[in-house]
Amino acid sequence: MHHIPFLANLFDIAVAKADPMQVIPAVLPTKPAGRVLVIGAGKASARMAEAVETVWGPCEGLVLTRYGYARPCKGIEIVEAAHPVSDAMGMATTERMLTLLQGLSPDDFVLNLISGGGSALLCAPAGQMTLADKQAVHQALLASGAPIAQMNVVRKHLSRIKGGQMAAATRAKMLTLMISDVPGDNPADIASGVTVGEPSTPQDALDIVKEWQIPMPETALEALRQSSVIPPNDPRLSHVENRIIAAPSASLAAARDHAKAQGFRVQILGDAIEGEARDEANRQIAQARQIQTGLKADDAPVLLLSGGECTVTRRGDGIGGPNAEFVLAALVALNGQPGIHVLAGDTDGVDGAAEVAGAIIGPDSQTAAQDRGLDPKQALAENDSHSFFAALGAQLITGPTLTNVNDFRAIVIEPQI
Repeated sequence: MHHIPFLANLFDIAVAKADPMQVIPAVLPTKPAGRVLVIGAGKASARMAEAVETVWGPCEGLVLTRYGYARPCKGIEIVEAAHPVSDAMGMATTERMLTLLQGLSPDDFVLNLISGGGSALLCAPAGQMTLADKQAVHQALLASGAPIAQMNVVRKHLSRIKGGQMAAATRAKMLTLMISDVPGDNPADIASGVTVGEPSTPQDALDIVKEWQIPMPETALEALRQSSVIPPNDPRLSHVENRIIAAPSASLAAARDHAKAQGFRVQILGDAIEGEARDEANRQIAQARQIQTGLKADDAPVLLLSGGECTVTRRGDGIGGPNAEFVLAALVALNGQPGIHVLAGDTDGVDGAAEVAGAIIGPDSQTAAQDRGLDPKQALAENDSHSFFAALGAQLITGPTLTNVNDFRAIVIEPQI
């Protein structure tokens, strides 16, 4: 059986489960009386705003999303800016958002729509840092191989909006609705916790910089020492409620239920898997091989599902991302093994900085690569997974999905005939 269309459809089911247009109407409270301001930032936030207006009608608001991710809204202004590296538009819009918040009274109400990607979009450099300084630090963080949670600690202490500072900027009541793209669904990690207290200290951030040998301009080091993040239980956060409305676990469950209905035996390996993408691929392929050796000819196929967020430590100068690198490492590990298909994709449609969600391979992919003169081991050594799968014709391309619940990985294991 050819499982590539099945896997592509499974990815679509996981994404659809987290569509704000499905999720928001089910959780949105009655629109409060008085002045209501809708703000937000992230790859899903414009779609979230669009969903809010289907329930509440036109609203006053300002929402920041990634280029290409805008949605038509009746009252809420949607601004597009750069991700994953901040730009001047993101910086200017963040200042406008802070000014709006500072002008509100305790009688006003803020609905805050936060999703993954908000960390880069909301750009308010601390201290004497320039936009160029912020961009340089972000590039260094992405290239360091540091886990996303540790990257976010550093980002928070270099910002005037992250680590609870957005919430502290206003006296208005605030409800923050979050779509989680982080392993473990900790609200403090989603878009760098703009409305959530931050327990880490400036010294913690400096320790991370040292541990991962992240090059920093002097303005950034000084900003870290002068950090103004808001600690947990600070009274300035008492008017805020944070609520997660979509998460990787729900999308994995939707994929599991569909696969079970198709006759698969399903194992969910976890919704919060982190680590180096190629190492995780080797672990999961070893597990898949072990499962396959125990299957009898008439057994139902097995599906392994997992979520979370893997990272890539750059060794080469190719074009890649964690999901495509996961699949490329899986291809190398499988070496043409029959009966195993692999998909990995980012549910926001963007793997790394490329407009590609990920990749899909089957048992024939090794031979197809050889026929095209492609060397998967060399591509892996150069972190060139996107170029490799583009040449192979095995990319997973969705365009903007308008949501973001992190990485989705699926491995189909058939009995060996």
